Amino acid sequence: MAVCARLCGVGQSRRCRRRQRHNQQDQGSDSDMDEEEEEQIVGQAQGDGGGGGGAGPGCGGGSPAGPSVAREDGSCHVNRGGALDRGGTGPPRPQSLAELPPELLVEIFSLLPGTALPNVALVGKKFRQILNTETIWRRRCMAEFGMKEDLRRMEVGGVSSRDLYVKLLHPYRHILGLWQPDIGPYGGLLNVVVDGLFIIGWMYLPPHDPRVEDPMRRRPLFRIHMWESNKAAVECMYGHKGPHKGDIQTGKKDEFSTKCNQTDHHRMPGGRQEEFRTWLEEEWGRTLEEIFHEHMQELILMKFIYTSQYDNCLTYRRIYLPPLMPSDLLHPGLFKGTYGSHGLEIVMLSFHGIYLRATKLTGDPNVPAGQLTLDVDLSRPVVLPDLEHQRSIEELSRLVLGVHAEVQREEQEQAKDAPAAVVGAAEGAWGNASAADLVEEDRVTCSDSCQAGPSTSTSPSEAQPFVLPLGVMARNEVYPRTCRKCFYGTGLIAGHGFTSPERTPGLFVLFDEDHFGFIWLELKSFSFYSRLTDQLAHAHAPNMERFEAMLCNMQSWTS
Repeated sequence: MAVCARLCGVGQSRRCRRRQRHNQQDQGSDSDMDEEEEEQIVGQAQGDGGGGGGAGPGCGGGSPAGPSVAREDGSCHVNRGGALDRGGTGPPRPQSLAELPPELLVEIFSLLPGTALPNVALVGKKFRQILNTETIWRRRCMAEFGMKEDLRRMEVGGVSSRDLYVKLLHPYRHILGLWQPDIGPYGGLLNVVVDGLFIIGWMYLPPHDPRVEDPMRRRPLFRIHMWESNKAAVECMYGHKGPHKGDIQTGKKDEFSTKCNQTDHHRMPGGRQEEFRTWLEEEWGRTLEEIFHEHMQELILMKFIYTSQYDNCLTYRRIYLPPLMPSDLLHPGLFKGTYGSHGLEIVMLSFHGIYLRATKLTGDPNVPAGQLTLDVDLSRPVVLPDLEHQRSIEELSRLVLGVHAEVQREEQEQAKDAPAAVVGAAEGAWGNASAADLVEEDRVTCSDSCQAGPSTSTSPSEAQPFVLPLGVMARNEVYPRTCRKCFYGTGLIAGHGFTSPERTPGLFVLFDEDHFGFIWLELKSFSFYSRLTDQLAHAHAPNMERFEAMLCNMQSWTS
């Protein structure tokens, strides 16, 4: 408080305040405090007599000598000699935070987090009156929640910035961020953000199959606002009849649930057939007659029946975007990729030592959301042959299966050498304990031979020709014809209902910073992935430990 007083250097006189405001205007001050608010605060403070630079009632000049004392509201200060410190004949210098001019206190309180302001109000009447200033709460809404709308429009409409912060933004701050809905094997991606004067839950949907390069689609599932009353109202946005009553429940940490109170708004006049046709056009961009593959028709109908039964009454669990590490091969994040008859799905790419891993955020009845779809060993690069030999699936299989056999031999040898107590954790142990040795040993090999080309040493940015082998199916024939690097990896396959899951060898192909692919040798299929470019708010993991714990929990949700 003493520091604030020294920085101020002025008393409570009106001339000082005017001179101070004049100097601030000359210096290009960006203060957005209203003149009316200033005059109102100053008038209240002068009327209470608690903010002047002179001594208040009960602070007479005849106090006996003794230790330093101060009034509870901080309006007077007694020095160690027992006399009032009046600072000479000029205007008295503030000796406590409460003696600062109200307009300066507004500036100070505007910099405090909103959660600390209730405690500030407990100091005294003067602070409580200043905390009624809309400028403070307007700035907190903008600083903490990124509100860029003109909040004064809302204030004119009868809702103050303080009410917006206290009754809407602060109570629902825990649901802001990235979430995965519990929709059985299908999962999803929800981003809850402050959008204008609303809190909106946006469900992100992949583009229509197989247009993986198209932007993501998004649909609002719920919104929270304060337009119609002086308290926050939750509305369900599902269906085609507009917003209607809903509810949000927050129980466990990093988890919340939504409930629709008027599910009749989800129904359509034509019954389930009309609902299915509408859903199919939104989900797949086509009619059932345009889908000739019988197996795909069954999968589509199964998904509609399964997902429509929830009626937007869902439970969401928090997820994070992976943190970026200096050693990462490319920027981690979210990608959309092709998965055969299941259409486009969303995966999360992250790095763990020498491993690159892709986890499903959306899934299917075979491999559900939350499972590790790709596991790539960055210490095992694969040198591609020339274009003529790349067209041969036999040549590609020989290269990849050779690395796969070597990996299996090493795992068997390590399992034999490992003590019985750690045999069950052998796979994770060798990946962590010997990761540094493997990276150091293969660093030269990777830098020299990861890119097959005319030169023995190529820069990481230099591309090499690439073509899919004959007989390998691709949902999207539009893929890059050059790549940077290739690595050995495994992909997760399973029967319907996630039965008999197994990891099958394949080839990871890095095209550029925003695209990669994976060739499934056993399925003779190619998945092409493209990066999500949407800006997802409140989504980044605090640290790598929290992110890895989230991944473990995600796999347990659908195992």
